[in-house]
Amino acid sequence: MTDPRTTVVVITHNRRPELLRTLRHLAALPEKPRVIVTDNGSTDGTAEAVARHHPGVRLLRPGRNLGAIGRNLAVREVRTPYVAFCDDDSWWSPGSLAGAADLLDRHPALGTVTARIVVEPDGTEDPVVRELRDSPLPRPSWLPGPALGSFLAAATVLRTDAFRTAGGFHPKLWLGGEEELLAADLAADGWWLTYADGLTVHHQASTARDPTLRRRHGIRNTLWFTWLRRPAGPALRRTLNLARTVPRDAVSLLAFAEAAAALPWVLRERRVLPREVESRLRLLEPSQRGSTARRYTG
Repeated sequence: MTDPRTTVVVITHNRRPELLRTLRHLAALPEKPRVIVTDNGSTDGTAEAVARHHPGVRLLRPGRNLGAIGRNLAVREVRTPYVAFCDDDSWWSPGSLAGAADLLDRHPALGTVTARIVVEPDGTEDPVVRELRDSPLPRPSWLPGPALGSFLAAATVLRTDAFRTAGGFHPKLWLGGEEELLAADLAADGWWLTYADGLTVHHQASTARDPTLRRRHGIRNTLWFTWLRRPAGPALRRTLNLARTVPRDAVSLLAFAEAAAALPWVLRERRVLPREVESRLRLLEPSQRGSTARRYTG
């Protein structure tokens, strides 16, 4: 069962063992998708190992760490109607790429499909799955699953053209909650985002990560998204809630300082979302405040 509709894009940085495991899983998929890897300036021999063990993988080497923009670089070379993202420590389950493509084929206003995330090696559901499954957003009758306000890049298949038209991931956000801005812009373009419980992505978190840096960027990027796209009232409300709930330490202070220092850029690029998209985001605020899966820790 090969399926030529979807290309898988992976970004990586100094995670050679994890990436090679992911590529083995992707190579074993019945869909036999084309795979593009952007090596974000690894120094641990990642690129050489990919070229040696997986010569069929398209390998991009920009020479520096581009963060999420490495996905944009790869999508330039995608020729299929759909693109699936996964991280170097995650992989798609057999049949899930084809299942996502089927949903996108059947529903022309559907822009993204996010799969269920299973945490390995225990095989337990990621805590965020419950939030996706129980999304409070209203949805049109044709939507095949819960409507979402954002997506998780490591577990989502998107329409390639929709991704490109929306501009891809914003270069200033780098990594850490970078999906929220793109998701809002996709919704503003008229696309719906959904969760599909019957599709699965496996995630075995790498130990080679900097949770402190990721937390700093996550707080900063949440503020930037809020200030770039939300009306003044909701933006102030979310900013104050974030200030009350993040850890009171130097990392959080630095994140707020970085965000505030970019206010001239924010004001230049600010573009408030259409009313119907903003109304969906407001409905998500209670679940965001009570979320256990989205807390800024580390």
